[in-house]
Amino acid sequence: MSATPPVPPSAKNLSVKQQRAEQRAKKLEEYRKREERSKRNRRIGIGAAIVGGLAVVALLVTSIVLTPQPAAYSAGGTGAEVEGVQTFENESAHVEGVVDYPQTPPTGGEHNQVWLNCGIYTEPVPNENAVHSMEHGAIWVTYDPSLADDELAALRAKLPSTYVILSPFEGLPSPIVLSGWNTQLQVEDADDERIAAFFEEYWKSQNVPEPGALCTGGIDGPGKA
Repeated sequence: MSATPPVPPSAKNLSVKQQRAEQRAKKLEEYRKREERSKRNRRIGIGAAIVGGLAVVALLVTSIVLTPQPAAYSAGGTGAEVEGVQTFENESAHVEGVVDYPQTPPTGGEHNQVWLNCGIYTEPVPNENAVHSMEHGAIWVTYDPSLADDELAALRAKLPSTYVILSPFEGLPSPIVLSGWNTQLQVEDADDERIAAFFEEYWKSQNVPEPGALCTGGIDGPGKA
């Protein structure tokens, strides 16, 4: 049979009631300490959440500020002349197969019955589908595949968010060529101010066979970004 634990000297002088009161006081003190730790941890957690939330907001704001925004142009034009723009007289018709176009890149004429979805392409796209997109008012921006990356970035910064196709093209007459339906502008670099003027006059033009028709819902070409 095990021996009874010795009673502390201080407890010998306390009544049972006093001992119980002392035990309750100790438990209450322990409870208060736990509550204080819990409150402190909650404050730390809330502070960390606030700091994290502010960091996320700052990151979003920074990304919005630093992300290049699409250029804005007015649909259609006022009939203003843009220096260097060539005009042509191509008829519109749907055909099958490959078309031999008189202009490089094409500015109109016979084309595939399915249009090319507007957007950024890193590979050459089918002429016959891109011409159909131009019939809807899109501008086809082509560039020499050897164009420097910084030049290409500067060119992309001048493009609107829709009704535009950007793609490389072999055998261009100049490093950058902008083509609308029966209109074309050749430029040497992306800093040419006439690029914006061309978009302002010919982008989403009403002088195309099918103004306002969709530039989505067709087909994607190779290298769609």
